[in-house]
Parts: sequence; C-alpha cells; structure tokens
Amino acid sequence: MAQRLQIRQNTPLVHPENQKGNGLGTRLGLQAVTDFYTYVALQGMVYQVRAGTVTTPLVGDVAITDTAAEMALDAASGGTIIPVSLQISTRLLTGTLHEYAAKSVGTVSSAGAAFTPLNLRNSGGQALPSQISARVAAAGGVTVTAELATTTRRHWEHANPAAGATGALPSDNIVPLWEPRCPPVLQGAWSFYVQIAATGTGPSYFAHLDAICALTATLL
Repeated sequence: MAQRLQIRQNTPLVHPENQKGNGLGTRLGLQAVTDFYTYVALQGMVYQVRAGTVTTPLVGDVAITDTAAEMALDAASGGTIIPVSLQISTRLLTGTLHEYAAKSVGTVSSAGAAFTPLNLRNSGGQALPSQISARVAAAGGVTVTAELATTTRRHWEHANPAAGATGALPSDNIVPLWEPRCPPVLQGAWSFYVQIAATGTGPSYFAHLDAICALTATLL
C-alpha cells in the first residue's frame, strides 16, 4: 500500500526514534525530498576550517615540502570526514613554481596550531565529535605523514610555473576551487590536508575547507 503524505503547515511533527511516520509533503501535495548535503547541513554535521582573517592572509610554504601542510582535518578512530568543498583565494604570487594540493593519508597530523572547525549551521546543531580535530598554520606549519604512492591519496592539485600579479593566478586567472562529484569518505584514523607553496616566496592566500564531520556509526 502506498505511503500517505503528511502535509506540513507551520509546526513540523517530530516522530520518536524507531517509529514509523507518514512521508512529508508540501501544502500543494508534492512530496518533499531533501538531498544528502542539505540534510547533513540541517543536522549540523557540516563544518568549516578556514585560513586568513579580514585583510590578513596566510603565507604558504617555500617550496612544497613532503611532510608540511597549511591545513589538516583529522579523524581519529570512530570518526569520519567527507570533504565536500575547498577554495583557495590567492593574493600575492611573487614566487614561482606554484603547487597547491589536497591529499589524505591514514595517520593524523602531529603538529601545528589547533583550529576548532566552525559549524555551518549557525544555530549549532550537533556538537563536533571528539574524534574530529583540525590544524591551520602558515608556511607549512602543519606536520603530516610523508607522501607515498602506496598510501597517500591525491584528491586535487593545481600547479603553475610562473609568478603572477596580485589577485590572480599566473596565466590562467582562475580561483582554485574543488567541489568533488564523488568526495572521499575518510574513516579514522585519517587526515585530509592541504598544501599551498611556491619557490622563492610563498604565496599569500585565504582559504576554506568545508567537510561533513560525524561519528562513523552515524553515517555508515
């Protein structure tokens, strides 16, 4: 038998856990279906890690170094992180051989200034799981495990050999943006990290990473 729709008026009906309820529909009788990303944001499970404040950017590494990163989001055992968006806005690009990358490896970061991820649900929602932590530091100040082709995943990269003017990447004039169609699902212990570097002079930048952060048992 087809399930009936419950037409929402002003106050939603909250069903207790483990009890069945009617489907939710609009006042016109159309069934309301929420996509996964909107759902987890409504649940307060999406968090942001950011670098740079107002007019004060951070400065990247010189040059890209195997175990050095600018940002890291870590999941200890029992935690899961799903990165869904990364944006880097570069400011001063006097160095050459620019290399930006997002990678992950099965060991959490071990040094760098702690950063408490910001919930994208401004009213709070669920508290950040104790299994999730983050670090942000300039000039490769976040220490991560050495990259190996057999253990480290590369999720995104951008490279350009030439220096550029303020406000734009050299030659291609793009803002590095990563919004994966199939985001990595990283169960702890695991670290997702971002490297931003150039030769000669590190690029100054603002950046932010958005990720779903939850207890593994909640998602999987």
